Amino acid sequence: MPASVLVAYGTTNGSTAQIAEAVAEVLRKGGLIPDLLPARSVVDVTPYDAVVLGSGLYAGRWHRDARRFVSRHGRQLAERPLWLFSSGPLDSSASERDIPPVRGVRRTMVRLGARSHVTFGGCLEEGAKGRIAQSIVRNGKGGDFRDFGAIEDWAARIAAELAAAQQKK
Repeated sequence: MPASVLVAYGTTNGSTAQIAEAVAEVLRKGGLIPDLLPARSVVDVTPYDAVVLGSGLYAGRWHRDARRFVSRHGRQLAERPLWLFSSGPLDSSASERDIPPVRGVRRTMVRLGARSHVTFGGCLEEGAKGRIAQSIVRNGKGGDFRDFGAIEDWAARIAAELAAAQQKK
């Protein structure tokens, strides 16, 4: 039976949700059964064989919904394969080099035994919510810096790892 994977995310303007959608689609194509949900709406992670959790970065921290998700479900997350991603840099830096997780995410990785973390470029465009986000866009610092090829490659590695683990069962 294919592995069921929760792909949860915390986002304000929807950019991270689109990354999570791309991850879920690659997992589906890899023969897995992904559920894509906002982190705030997840009630229970125990039905899932694995979890992918992502969040936008806001002033060097994960979105509140992702942080609360980790707090609510930490024990269960530590009992299953877990991958983390962040979305944030509003430049090409995430495509040019590996950006380590911010301090709070690094602590979460260690505490929960996450398999890996990756930081993808962010997206902030006209119509963004929040005074700071609107100011960033107004000052010409916004844009879409997501690399969907890199996102799909990362998700394909997760799918391959989970498929290999299922074959061993």
